[in-house]
Amino acid sequence: MSQYQPPLKDVSFLLKHVFDFDRHAQQCGFGVDSDTALFIAEEAGKFASERIDSINRSADTEGVRLEGSTVITATGFKETYRAFSEGGWNGLRFPEEYGGQGLSAVISTVVDEMWHAASISFALCPMLTNGAVEALLTAADDDVKSMFLEKLICGEWTGTMNLTEPGAGSDLAAIQTKATRQADGTYRIKGQKIFITYGDHDLTDNVIHLVLARTSDAPPGVKGISLFVVPKYLVNPDGSVGNRNGVHCASIEHKLGIHASPTAVMLFGEEKEAVGYLVGEENRGLEYMFVMMNEARFSVGLQGLSISARAYQHALAYSQERIQGKAVADDGSHGKTIIRHPDVRRQLLSMKSKVDAMRAFAVYLAVQKDIAHSDSMTGHARENAQCRMEFLIPVFKAWLTENAQHVTYDALQIFGGMGFIEETGAAQYYRDARILTIYEGTTAIQANDLVGRKTIRDEGRTALMLIESMEHSACELREESDASGRALSSQMIEGCAALRRVGEWILGKHASAPREVYAGAVPYAELWGTVFGGWMHVLRLQAVLRTGNRKESLHATALAAEFYSEHILARTSALVSAIMHGGASSLGFPETEWLN
Repeated sequence: MSQYQPPLKDVSFLLKHVFDFDRHAQQCGFGVDSDTALFIAEEAGKFASERIDSINRSADTEGVRLEGSTVITATGFKETYRAFSEGGWNGLRFPEEYGGQGLSAVISTVVDEMWHAASISFALCPMLTNGAVEALLTAADDDVKSMFLEKLICGEWTGTMNLTEPGAGSDLAAIQTKATRQADGTYRIKGQKIFITYGDHDLTDNVIHLVLARTSDAPPGVKGISLFVVPKYLVNPDGSVGNRNGVHCASIEHKLGIHASPTAVMLFGEEKEAVGYLVGEENRGLEYMFVMMNEARFSVGLQGLSISARAYQHALAYSQERIQGKAVADDGSHGKTIIRHPDVRRQLLSMKSKVDAMRAFAVYLAVQKDIAHSDSMTGHARENAQCRMEFLIPVFKAWLTENAQHVTYDALQIFGGMGFIEETGAAQYYRDARILTIYEGTTAIQANDLVGRKTIRDEGRTALMLIESMEHSACELREESDASGRALSSQMIEGCAALRRVGEWILGKHASAPREVYAGAVPYAELWGTVFGGWMHVLRLQAVLRTGNRKESLHATALAAEFYSEHILARTSALVSAIMHGGASSLGFPETEWLN
């Protein structure tokens, strides 16, 4: 199994030439330049490759186990997590006042890709902790912040997100967990949560649960949900770990993939009282939790990039070593390995063109996040960045995780029969990727959000702003490029026209035929991802042209862009048909008809 190689060359290209990190950092008030950012990325890459990747395969085989009410993680996880935390990797982007390093979201994004590429199972732990930190920074009072934030940010404690219940999956309005006020201002939490990632483990001496629950006088539905912090161990006045709280792991799930990540059933207040602390105000819990959920959705999209990049890297290495068959019309001058075969090259280029677009998409969103949260930027710039980020998060989560299904599939296909054998490692990426389209909101949930909250609610204004930006870049490329660049430009202009057309159709149709509109929501999200990915290739190609037409870089970038244009952007017309016509015909059938 090949060792993970951090994508430092591409990260350098993106930061120095595509997104001009030096200018971005100066505008947003960050005290680091691109060289510093790349040094951090290089060090992170070493840790990911040498420490995390080295235990990924063995941990997948070993899995986790429950002893009493304590979860024991795979061999090597505890020591690796300790080194991870001591290295300061957990707090890169968080405020210095709580022990973080206050760095750009761009830096944390390129670093986080490496953690997940090396082992999704391992990286899920700090990922959930970071989401908990974001929620507490946004909504918690000073007492709660002082009790939990510093130790979460340094990684001494970890965080979780407790939403799902046996009778309430994605429908959070059905949550039944109860919260009862106490005279001292705390609450007693009682209920059951399922599918809780890292709900219990042995990596740290405390686990801090963020739990959605209802107070006794709460209104029905989502308006009656509050958010609480429920620690595994209570916290003493001096900040040390105190007595065990009334929360424990009842069981762990046996899953298709991410075997080394404990997915727990958590019980609150069953054997003893579970003490909880209110975050913010009562009945605003879903609003606060959405901060954590949006952070998690970005991170899961990033996981889609990470596992795609790792699978591509693994398949490429295998294709350069495996000798099999005689390639069509090949004189043998390039060796005898399977990378000579035309279809293997097609699959590899498909994988690479998607990974290139996905990584640029991730950095683009991180740039918007920095701008939206920067006091150095104007209010107008912050507002525009926030709108773009909120609009694109469901696209990012849906499109990158769906891409991961195809990329890991192609990677396994390149391995052939050996890919079906666990020892090669290709199957693990395929299995691990499968959860990505499901957790933190399925692809359909992201697509429905894109249609309803992101397109219809603001009458398409943010969508139009993005379309105009993409069109402008495409027109610029048409004037400055060669034939392949002009072909990409042409396809991009057609893709933008397709987005305009379906956007107008959605806005004109949703009031009279909402079910028809939502029946096409998933292909609508795919259309947005496909065209936006094309824009990322435009920006990449323009960056190479600006740097002086370096032949090697231009050839590789142009080849990926050309493939993306001809094989992926070319599908936009089919997606338009699926959006506007593909779902309506199925809506009239009675439910009983489907049984036959």
